[in-house]
Amino acid sequence: MRRQRKAKILATLGPSSSSPEMIRSLFEAGADVFRLNFSHGSHADHQRNVKIIRDLEKATDRPIGILMDLQGPKLRVGKMKDGAATLVAGRPFRIDLDDAPGDSTRAPLPHPEVFAALEVGTDLLLDDGKLRLRVTECGKDFAETVVETGGSLSDRKGVNVPGVILPISPLTEKDRKDLRFGLDLGVDYVGLSFVQRPEDVAEARRLIAGRAAIMSKIEKPAAVEALSELVELSDAIMVARGDLGVEMPPEEVPSRQKQIIQTCRLAGKPVVVATQMLDSMVHAPAPTRAEASDVATAVYDGADAVMLSAESAAGDYPLEAVGMMGRIIERTEADPSYKKVIHALTPEPEATAPDAISVAAAQVANTISAAAIVSYTTSGSTAKRAARERPDVPILVLTENIHTARRLAVTWGAHCVHTSDVHNFQEMVEKACRIAVHEEFAVTGNKLVITAGVPFGTPGATNVLRIAWVG
Repeated sequence: MRRQRKAKILATLGPSSSSPEMIRSLFEAGADVFRLNFSHGSHADHQRNVKIIRDLEKATDRPIGILMDLQGPKLRVGKMKDGAATLVAGRPFRIDLDDAPGDSTRAPLPHPEVFAALEVGTDLLLDDGKLRLRVTECGKDFAETVVETGGSLSDRKGVNVPGVILPISPLTEKDRKDLRFGLDLGVDYVGLSFVQRPEDVAEARRLIAGRAAIMSKIEKPAAVEALSELVELSDAIMVARGDLGVEMPPEEVPSRQKQIIQTCRLAGKPVVVATQMLDSMVHAPAPTRAEASDVATAVYDGADAVMLSAESAAGDYPLEAVGMMGRIIERTEADPSYKKVIHALTPEPEATAPDAISVAAAQVANTISAAAIVSYTTSGSTAKRAARERPDVPILVLTENIHTARRLAVTWGAHCVHTSDVHNFQEMVEKACRIAVHEEFAVTGNKLVITAGVPFGTPGATNVLRIAWVG
């Protein structure tokens, strides 16, 4: 099951992809991590999918990551008379806490925390940005606005307040129930929605208590402004371009994407690029050329992984979408200019033994044309350091911790094998060579660069580099 690429693929499960046969096919086609979207589906649905994935993991002897994506707060208008009303540009429009059905002059907005954060001049976006209002007067339970971009407003359409930090926790009561359920199932990552500030990640960290890693979703301008702190506090980052593209001008999203990827790369944190990557494949067997270029751009930028949402969850061609994404990644990474681009941003190593070893491993592997870098790790930090260097050779990760192996499924270039730890140097070399051959990374006569920590099994203690010949 060795992948012929370094960047990873996340595939969302849903109505189109929840049978054991389809999940196995998606994995064999290239999915490295499966996303469970808790905005949809029942707990029973998600529990069944987790069991299918874990049974597949045992059958294939390959660690598979599972991301539970929390819904987060959803701001929505209330009901409208006759189901919808037309807002006319230039006309006044009121929003308030009154739950009476709305019309062309007003609408209910049952979120007092929104009114608490509004100011004169604030923009309100309705229905994914299709309608735009500008606040002209506001109080604790109402806002008078003028319609800047009109159109039809129907029941329960979403509301975005760009440029404003709302006094809302990213975890609703539904999220907290979902989180407890997902942690009991043993998910590997928690996708944290509606992140606005570092305190949001800290709150989730307290609740999760180390039972899963946190993948913070960057989908609000406030999160971009606090990016460095959020990256530091999170275990991984997702560039959630759908909501981000609603709350900021679309022309800003590409440069922000690059900024987020670079920040994560420098910090050695995995970063996933998501939303509408192969969107036309929801209903078509092939993507547009622009979509193929979009995936390739994320790979050139150095993203650890790219994600399929509706394409694999509810589309007509989930298997073809995963296969296409894999082929785009492989072709991009085979481009002679890829190495130049990917190495243009080379992080400065920290003044620590693990960083020094990781940098040296990449250089030595390139110099001696090694078949692979073999990284022994307990916590996963050694493998992430190796991946941060974006070495030209594969990274074979050996760990006795199955949770570490699953979490590293999202990390660039990391091929994880769950195996018992070693106790001496001879065993370290013998096991590395044996597994490298078994996993089809090396043949007799190849060289391997091996990194580990002594004493063996000590988290974060990488201090050994060995060159081994496969006998």
